[in-house]
Amino acid sequence: MGLFRRGPKEDAAVDTAADVPQDDTVDEVDDAATGPAGTRGPWDVDTSHPDLPRVDLGAIRLPQVDGMEIRLEVDKATNVVSAVAVLLDGSSLQLQAFAAPRTDGIWDEIREEIAASITQQGGTVDDLPGPYGRELLARLPVRTPEGRTGHRPARFIGTDGPRWFLRGVLTGRAAVEPDAAGRLEELFGQVVVVRGTDARPPRDLLPLQLPGGATPPPAPDAPRFAPPERGPEITEIG
Repeated sequence: MGLFRRGPKEDAAVDTAADVPQDDTVDEVDDAATGPAGTRGPWDVDTSHPDLPRVDLGAIRLPQVDGMEIRLEVDKATNVVSAVAVLLDGSSLQLQAFAAPRTDGIWDEIREEIAASITQQGGTVDDLPGPYGRELLARLPVRTPEGRTGHRPARFIGTDGPRWFLRGVLTGRAAVEPDAAGRLEELFGQVVVVRGTDARPPRDLLPLQLPGGATPPPAPDAPRFAPPERGPEITEIG
């Protein structure tokens, strides 16, 4: 398994040549299409879920996947850990967990807001079915090192859980190549979310933290941790 690392965010990687494929003929996917019963989440910590080796990052417990690198991102304004990014096979999955109402999910509303924000910034977005229900396929406007305007593809996926919402953003090859997305999609489905019992307003970011009590050196096949890096959000959610 790869190492935790710090370094420049992958937001600097720009795709100026290939357009994001758009297929209006994609068949509708059942919102509950999460593989065989009991094998795919994301999971709530208080419900039955597969007993896998996971990295405890507070609100998010990540399954350990061979070859992955994990990076924690720090919000510039608050100086707190705001997201976890998993790098695997040339792609990245950014994860954030939020508080949500006890009864109603918030993914439908958040998708609309993300789509509106991207469009206002000059990007394009399509709302399509995916392995976890509805998702967004976007082309985010970015500035190239040469000063030109380019576009970076990204997929926004989400799952409403009991009093929480988990959002994932796929970038790199996984945003445009289904074969490259498989391992990160499966990783998303094995995340365990720890909501906690504290009263929190909807959309409040659930706290992330460095792995605690890691005094012994990690096993050879487990990820090691380096200090988190500062980095902006891929997009605001309102």
